Amino acid sequence: MTSQSSEATQLLARLSAGDGAAGEELLPFVYEELRRVAGSCMRTERDAHTLQPTALVHEAYMRLIGVNATPQWQDRQHFVRLAARAMRHILVDHARKRGAVKRGGAVDPIPLDSVVASFEEQSLDVLALHDCLEQLNEMDEGLAKLVELRFFAGLTIDETAKVMELSPATVERRWKVARMWLKDRLED
Repeated sequence: MTSQSSEATQLLARLSAGDGAAGEELLPFVYEELRRVAGSCMRTERDAHTLQPTALVHEAYMRLIGVNATPQWQDRQHFVRLAARAMRHILVDHARKRGAVKRGGAVDPIPLDSVVASFEEQSLDVLALHDCLEQLNEMDEGLAKLVELRFFAGLTIDETAKVMELSPATVERRWKVARMWLKDRLED
């Protein structure tokens, strides 16, 4: 564990114990990683999206350490995983608000075939993906977490394996299953 990662984990423990000042100290240690996650999330959004990666980072951070938050983080990786989930929910909320305003608007779902081939290059109906992830989570929480880490956090197979404490081969197999399951649901 690097000294920066170790210090971030210590700050998370202090924050979990109720030390509000630790939240301000924590941000510089996790900001770049959160920006990377936000950038990964935003690559899948439409070009004219009104939410910017910086705003996404700040909103997710406030949801995680805000006044009404009840933080219980195991370590830095756990925090980043929860930040990716928070970012997903922020994007879903944003899409719902936009859809409500436009009553369906010009949101055209994109077939998952092209998304599976290259998440970074495609736009996807984030609401449809969210609904599918909710269903997947009910069936297999581990697969849903894997999709969040790969899709929303932009982690590689090896990074995902480390976070989930699995072998890369296991992550690769489970990733194939998750992609097939999502493809089947999103193409209907």
